[in-house]
Amino acid sequence: MRQFCTDLMRSKAGLVGFILLVLFITVAICAPLSGLPDPTRGSLRARLEAPTWTSLFSPGAHPLGADELGRDILARLVYGSRTTLMVATSAVFLGGIVGTLLGIMAGYLGGITDRVLMRLVDIQLAIPLMLLALLVVAALGPSLQNVILVLALTSWIRYARIIRGQVLAVREREFIQSARAIGASAWRIMIVHILPNVLTPALVVATLELARVIIMDAALSFLGLGVQPPSPSWGRMLADGRVYISSAWWTVTFPGLAIMLTVLGVNLFGDWLRDYFDPKSRNAK
Repeated sequence: MRQFCTDLMRSKAGLVGFILLVLFITVAICAPLSGLPDPTRGSLRARLEAPTWTSLFSPGAHPLGADELGRDILARLVYGSRTTLMVATSAVFLGGIVGTLLGIMAGYLGGITDRVLMRLVDIQLAIPLMLLALLVVAALGPSLQNVILVLALTSWIRYARIIRGQVLAVREREFIQSARAIGASAWRIMIVHILPNVLTPALVVATLELARVIIMDAALSFLGLGVQPPSPSWGRMLADGRVYISSAWWTVTFPGLAIMLTVLGVNLFGDWLRDYFDPKSRNAK
């Protein structure tokens, strides 16, 4: 852990990404303690009210302004981060479990299992992921559970392909051959001996997948197929505010910045993790 922190401090990009990621998680977790107003409660008197700091003579009560229904944008951003965090982490977790297990099975068992699973991966890769997500959500109906299920469905293939390649290299090593020699079952070898050796690349993939899932969640919400009102969502805020972009720029600027900074932080930290756990990079250092 000490070496990990030391290397992270040496990388400016990785450190910035880590700070942004920690800030995003902290804001999402501590939202109920922030003392902000109810993000679903509006006031027509405050409709499209400008941010407080833009008016020196008649400052309003909303630091980042209000939307078309008079709801506080700062409160909606903070509480929307909870929705984004829950959807993204749940989808990445489910997709990671399924993809990792299927990748281990394909790499270790080989034969017909490997061919069938990899053909499923090829078929899903041939379909645009956003189109697949739109079709499934449209068929099942927009809801929080369905969005998580759809995003997990579009993410497992990346884990499966990468983990399969790692297992192909690990399964011929001496400790695997020793486990076979003493009569260990295939499932015991995959879970006890192979799984711990592929967790690191799975963690790196999960970090990089988190950014893609956040963007897809925002896209689905923008199209009206994500988390439904009155629950705040960054993508929904963009969709509602795009009509007023010329007269109330704050309705789309701040949700867009929230998405951009969060994805930037996840990508920077994920890229650093990939380099940190790369044996070639570690040996070079």
